[in-house]
Amino acid sequence: MASLIHKDLSTLRWDGELPGTLNMIDQTLLPEQFLRIDCNTPEETWQAIKRLSVRGAPAIGVAAAYGLILGVQHNAHLSQNEFLEKLNITADYLAESRPTAVNLFWALDRMRQTAATHADLETPQLLERLLAEARAIEQEDQAMCIAMGEFGQTLLKEGQGVLTHCNAGALATSGSGTALSVFYAAARAGKKIHVYADETRPLLQGARLTSWELQNNDIEVTLICDSMAGWVMKEKRVQAVITGADRVAANGDAANKIGTYSVSLLAKAHGIPFYIVAPSSTFDFALATGDSIPIEQRDPTEISHGCGKQTAPAGVHIYNPAFDVTPAENITAIVTEKGIISPVTTENIAAMLKG
Repeated sequence: MASLIHKDLSTLRWDGELPGTLNMIDQTLLPEQFLRIDCNTPEETWQAIKRLSVRGAPAIGVAAAYGLILGVQHNAHLSQNEFLEKLNITADYLAESRPTAVNLFWALDRMRQTAATHADLETPQLLERLLAEARAIEQEDQAMCIAMGEFGQTLLKEGQGVLTHCNAGALATSGSGTALSVFYAAARAGKKIHVYADETRPLLQGARLTSWELQNNDIEVTLICDSMAGWVMKEKRVQAVITGADRVAANGDAANKIGTYSVSLLAKAHGIPFYIVAPSSTFDFALATGDSIPIEQRDPTEISHGCGKQTAPAGVHIYNPAFDVTPAENITAIVTEKGIISPVTTENIAAMLKG
């Protein structure tokens, strides 16, 4: 499964050659409206990332790589030095769109390195090489999704209930997803599982996106409020928890959508395994622990005016972090495209991903 089951449901794609367009699903409109939008400039890409038209760490990385192409594709006439200056300015700009998802910076750094490595090329040829690199990032993401799914599905048994938080599916990648790829792989293996999707306040990615995506892929799914997670565990409806991650520190501490930390504590209290599914590009080995992961603070109106309706008194103080960090000690295993890391330690992570 390279993406969702219907080709038109691919999260994002590059249309054309050079010049081309970045086309994506506007996820802010789901599930009520399905609309594809075009980004023709890095500014439009920045806005799409910031407002969550495209979201999920791997998809943000792919979007940033193509957004960088949008910023320089009309500059093949420049000298190499002028072209590289334009490239770096555009990369710095795109890097400011969201602070937590490390794939954003990983993809931009990879594009910069590609430009530096091919400094002998004339500007038009360098531009072609950069587009090829962006496409390679997309294709590698698709392959990693498949591999993570196949490794992860071995952790699930026939008939199990599995809880997931936020959306870590095809909508969060250019492929079949991270956490949700496990469910798709389990289905291909003939395992019948039942997914419980937290609605994921305040922006309801679980309700709007995960339940929509799983329905479109014929995976049995039940939507629950975030506050129901502990109770469905106590009722023994859930035998595993699987989520994605936006950044993983060297020791395995993992940043994911706000509420994930709470779910990990509930899973631990009920003796339920808690799994993170994330590609190697989501690991930030420059950070020893999750204490240094930057946490994005978002607009207070996401809480006070959820879905456009005021639900809090005017003037009330609001705290709205988009992510929290689950400590490695709460994580049973991390599934990567290279294999399953368990127990989650600095040494085991390095052995798997750096060996």
